[in-house]
Amino acid sequence: MSSVLIPARFNGPARSANGGFACGTLAEQVPGSERSYVEVTLRQPPPMETPMEARTADGVTVLTAGDRTIAEARPVEGDLEPVDAVPSAVAVDAMLRYPGLVGHPFPTCFACGPDRAEGDGLRIFPGPVGADRGHVASLWLPLPSQAESSALDDAQERCGVATTWAALDCVGGWSEDLEGRPCVLGRMTARVDALPVVGEPHVVVGRHLRTDGRKTFTASTLYDADGRVAATAAHVWIQVDPSAFN
Repeated sequence: MSSVLIPARFNGPARSANGGFACGTLAEQVPGSERSYVEVTLRQPPPMETPMEARTADGVTVLTAGDRTIAEARPVEGDLEPVDAVPSAVAVDAMLRYPGLVGHPFPTCFACGPDRAEGDGLRIFPGPVGADRGHVASLWLPLPSQAESSALDDAQERCGVATTWAALDCVGGWSEDLEGRPCVLGRMTARVDALPVVGEPHVVVGRHLRTDGRKTFTASTLYDADGRVAATAAHVWIQVDPSAFN
């Protein structure tokens, strides 16, 4: 059993944690997660500033708050196809067309909220790549305030696993029309191959796969400064009324 608490800084909607950060936080508790993909299913909006417990039994790691099941995680086999990379200049140009700058269902989101100050949120602003609305990209420069001492495995400061999952989160959602069709994360599957280096420009890209009723399926990939895949993810989003979460 491990104790888990997500600080209020890492919100997605105003009243719950960023889905990617919450999923990554639980993924770290999964035995062998550093060697495999981890699938995390959110059962309820993950609370902030609330003591929670993570327990693993029969290959499933469950996150609970009191008698409520918040999320479940498990290692999974297989491989995810990376989303097509784009040059950093193309990602910067795409950010100028980020729909969330005009209308955002969760404007203080840790990952993609335009109301977060630089150095506070990640300020990942995914805009369409050219005319392809379903392929989005953003530049991301991890800052010292986003480093975690537990992630210092060499001479370079790096972000932690939960922050890396957060960077992979919303970029998938914005490959769908989140302004016109607000959604929250329901499930995320990801693998982190290399933690992001602070101070080095990264490119994060998202791809819309399909929509089925209230569910939207997307993918995302994080590329490091040398164009190598740092992490990959797939998502299932659920259409919601934002007022129920803000």
